[in-house]
Amino acid sequence: MRFMVLVPGDADSEAGVMPSTELLEAMTAYNEELVKAGVMIGGDGLHPTSKGARVRFDGDTKTVVDGPFTEAKELVAGYWIWECASREEAIEWLKRAPFDGGTEIELRQVFEMSDFDDAMTPELREANERIAAEELANRERANG
Repeated sequence: MRFMVLVPGDADSEAGVMPSTELLEAMTAYNEELVKAGVMIGGDGLHPTSKGARVRFDGDTKTVVDGPFTEAKELVAGYWIWECASREEAIEWLKRAPFDGGTEIELRQVFEMSDFDDAMTPELREANERIAAEELANRERANG
């Protein structure tokens, strides 16, 4: 099972304040544990919303709204993608994360192809498998 772990933004992340060396050391050690355990398959921090945009879709109209965005409780400052045997295992890993100060981290299971079996035609399955292979090749190229 794959899970997305969403790290919320706050006033500091929105202001572009970089984490302390101590937090970077703790997060690096934690990420190293996740990777060695085969749990972490991706993750990064995100720039402030002032460097972002949202696209609103309304019929044929697409409206671009440039950041910053004001609803801090809805902002994401970083994420992980984890592979775990169960939701409980993912929660146990998350409880070990080096956060404090009342931070709430959101954990969401990622849909797998098998979740769509009722609607997934052989053609759609083949197309999605091709897309996944191309995505992997793109990541490998990007990582040099």
